[in-house]
Amino acid sequence: MNQSGVTLLELLVTITIIMVLASVAMPLSKVSGKRAREIELRQELRTVRAAIDAFKLDWNRDGDLLLGPLCVNNKLTCKETSSVSGYPKSLQTLLEVKLTGEQATVKGATLKRYLRRIQVDPLTGKADWLLRCFTDPPDASSWCGDDVYDLASASPEVALDGTKYRDW
Repeated sequence: MNQSGVTLLELLVTITIIMVLASVAMPLSKVSGKRAREIELRQELRTVRAAIDAFKLDWNRDGDLLLGPLCVNNKLTCKETSSVSGYPKSLQTLLEVKLTGEQATVKGATLKRYLRRIQVDPLTGKADWLLRCFTDPPDASSWCGDDVYDLASASPEVALDGTKYRDW
């Protein structure tokens, strides 16, 4: 009688090969997931920083000297929304600024938007960014609260390249 089947030795060899392949694939999948979150973080930082820069161009001022084109045309709004250095007073300011000058009446535009929403930090899953003022040193541990010059991730983790996410 001819019986077909798998011997115990063949079964053990197959299981061993599968375990070796799985042990190689697990770290690769963790690294690729972390790399994807890092790419997303860089994109979110780039988006918000570009909005801050665009705001600064439009609403720039040096104390009481109004320099930016929207600041000159919307004097009251300028002092309410921008700090003495011309940066937004908060991240919320980037969502909408109400225009009060002649642009609002002539062109019919009453709002200026720099962001559609406050971006979410892909590492923490929340919009809990660390903020920095124009007057703060680069390694400041707390926000002065006057304006938003820059932002960083609140994640205490270390990136794949060995740097801290807070330093990006």
